[in-house]
Amino acid sequence: MVDYHAANNLNQQYPSGGPPSYMEQENDWDRDLLLDPAWEKQQRKTFTAWCNSHLRKAGTQIDNIEEDFRDGLKLMLLLEVISGERLPKPERGKMRVHKINNVNKALDFIGNKGVKLVSIGAEETSAKEGLLLWCQRKTAPYKNVNVQNFHISWKDGLAFNALIHRHRPELIDYDKLRKDDPVTNLNNAFEVAEKYLDIPKMLDAEDIVGTLRPDEKAIMTYVSCFYHAFSGAQKAETAANRICKVLAVNQENEHLMEDYEKLASDLLEWIRRTIPWLENRAPEKTMAEMQQKLEDFRDYRRVHKPPKVQEKCQLEINFNTLQTKLRLSNRPAFMPSEGRMVSDINGAWHKLEGAEKGYEEWLLNEIRRLERLDHLAEKFRQKAAIHESWTDGKEAMLTQKDYETASLSEVKALLRKHEAFESDLAAHQDRVEQIAAIAQELNELDYYDSPSVNARCQKICDQWDILGSLTQSRRESLERTEKQLESIDELYLEFAKRAAPFNNWMEGAMEDLQDMFIVHNIEEIQGLITAHEQFKSTLPEANKEREAIQAIQAEVQKIAQYNGIKLAGNNPYTSITPQSIDSKWEKVQKLVPQRDQALQEELTRQQSNDHLRRQFANQANIIGPWIQNKMEEIGRISIEMNGTLEDQLTHLRQYEQSIIEYKPNIEKLEGDHQLIQEALIFDNKYTPYTMEHLRVGWEQLLTTIARTINEIENQILTRDAKGISQEQLHEYRTSFNHFDKKRTGMMDTDDFRALLISTGNSLGDAEFTRIMGIVDPNNSGAVTFQAFIDFMSRETTDTDTADQVIASFKILAGDKNYITAEELRRELPPDQAEYCIARMAPYAGPDAIPGALDYMSFSTALYGESDL
Repeated sequence: MVDYHAANNLNQQYPSGGPPSYMEQENDWDRDLLLDPAWEKQQRKTFTAWCNSHLRKAGTQIDNIEEDFRDGLKLMLLLEVISGERLPKPERGKMRVHKINNVNKALDFIGNKGVKLVSIGAEETSAKEGLLLWCQRKTAPYKNVNVQNFHISWKDGLAFNALIHRHRPELIDYDKLRKDDPVTNLNNAFEVAEKYLDIPKMLDAEDIVGTLRPDEKAIMTYVSCFYHAFSGAQKAETAANRICKVLAVNQENEHLMEDYEKLASDLLEWIRRTIPWLENRAPEKTMAEMQQKLEDFRDYRRVHKPPKVQEKCQLEINFNTLQTKLRLSNRPAFMPSEGRMVSDINGAWHKLEGAEKGYEEWLLNEIRRLERLDHLAEKFRQKAAIHESWTDGKEAMLTQKDYETASLSEVKALLRKHEAFESDLAAHQDRVEQIAAIAQELNELDYYDSPSVNARCQKICDQWDILGSLTQSRRESLERTEKQLESIDELYLEFAKRAAPFNNWMEGAMEDLQDMFIVHNIEEIQGLITAHEQFKSTLPEANKEREAIQAIQAEVQKIAQYNGIKLAGNNPYTSITPQSIDSKWEKVQKLVPQRDQALQEELTRQQSNDHLRRQFANQANIIGPWIQNKMEEIGRISIEMNGTLEDQLTHLRQYEQSIIEYKPNIEKLEGDHQLIQEALIFDNKYTPYTMEHLRVGWEQLLTTIARTINEIENQILTRDAKGISQEQLHEYRTSFNHFDKKRTGMMDTDDFRALLISTGNSLGDAEFTRIMGIVDPNNSGAVTFQAFIDFMSRETTDTDTADQVIASFKILAGDKNYITAEELRRELPPDQAEYCIARMAPYAGPDAIPGALDYMSFSTALYGESDL
């Protein structure tokens, strides 16, 4: 390229007729310089400074090239310093022949090294172009610097300063330099180079600024000193860059490992805290307390668990990504701390879900039990109250001695009255047994107020035993006096006998009509309605019996009136009166429509419950197959190769978004399910799906799509890192799919062995075991597609190795077997230097110095060949 700024300066020197071409001017300059005494002086000065930069290493220098090199001694010494070799022993004589012989030895040495001393050949031209290219690359980022040659491009001094700043920025404040002050710029560069870089000052600023075209060879000589001064720094920079890259990978991997460990620990700790809560089966005493437990459980499922499901999914994604990055960077597989493997977390999660299922089943069963208990307890209290009302005064009646002063007819009447009581007593036996049975069931169901129930039941039973004993005793007393008494009025007796069972029937009917009931579906309430309708169909016949009994009493009144008999009072054989019969019959008549209403209200509730069942089932029967269909579609997507990986990733993310947008349907179903549970509905014949089943399916669907996206991302990482083509990926996928018999995206060891054999691998057991250790480092028994492509491409990638890192550290250490903290801090960024210092073991070799660090063991540890 042409330096147009310099060319413009030349244009100003040719105001008329136009200047010659730039290249012509270059040739003219070269011819003119050979005739210019100033040029010869500058050449001498530059070469003298260059020679002295080497001779001072041997403790000497020259002042005049022609005089000081005349005897050949310092010329031979210069060649020894430059080459690092010994020349033949010089001759020390003062005669001209001795001096000529020494010069010839120097020239012979130069000739034997293949150096030509005439003209400029292709080798020199190539070296010049290489040096120029190096300068251009190093100064490219700097403003006002455009290196195109070794003369005009260096006149303003900025190029010299840029070279120094690029390698040693602390020595030059480049931003303060001005292009219009070349002398200051040149002096600054030359002084800094001499003071800090051990480059002697070969030219004066005036030598360059004061000439139209600085001497090219002088500039080249000067620049070559900069090149050699920075070549070591360039080598160290390359080594440091490699180390930084390796350390950055290691630090990132360690950060990912720490993140995994923390997330795994937090998740396991949450599971550890949650499982005891779910395994706590301590029942509450009341329905309200148990329903609060159910609400707490719903809150756990809706609020607390979903974030943990996402954490578990993210944990698996992080783990897979980390393993991929480790494989791509030639690092050993990550083995989590004991108890924190993905399999451990899956196991704990499985235990958590088992505890969840058991807890929910227990809650619902316990609510059913309490519902049954409340029903039984109320039934016990109702029956006990009726029985206790009936027994009131019976003991006093059975213990009175009225028969001792009664007449025969009165005794006979008492005996018949007692028979009627015995009939009544027998009728009440069933009620006592029912009360005892209810109390026993309450005990078996662990009713919280069982002591008071038992006490009341025991009191009733004890009283019943007393009544039985007293009844027998009174019968015996009456029968002993019966022989002396006249027969009783048969009509009264018939009334009493017929009235007692009818009265008991009415009392039973009233009890049944007021009896509580509990049903859970339409069929059960319809059964109760049918039974009630059957009961109502018996009322006409019962009314006929009532009329017949009332007719007996009317007949008694008619006979007494006809015969002028004054009745002493009520029927002596029974306490049942026609009025009480009519009163109870009227109550039965009122209770029938009340029972009708209660049954109809329950039928309405059950119809509402059935509507809730259908409402849940209609949505569940859509969502269930939808989830299953999506799971199958994801499975197909994950094993197909349609388009590039980026196309697949975009498609999967769009697919994931469509799944996420379906979430309101799940939330609506959760609302329907809550209504079902609040209505105490425990079955649903309209759908095979339960809310728990659908929840698990939904969570698995979200986890599966996220995991599939992560697999594609890892495949992209592998492809980019290892240069795998789309065709190779397609070939790998086709082979993998062929042997993935179950279409799960993973294959077992037998299928994987068959796959390897198909690719031309001859496998013995030992070799196959070694390969399985690579593709399945956590011994899960399954090989993923990601692990398969990692294995197939692991030999094709140029990854860094422990030996390369050791060699890089050796450069930074100045070829020593150890490195110091000072050297690390000088060559590496602060955070990476401290990372190394904290982890490097002390160096224990025979050449160790205080503070020496062992970079070799550190490097091998980075690749899992030893421990950090």
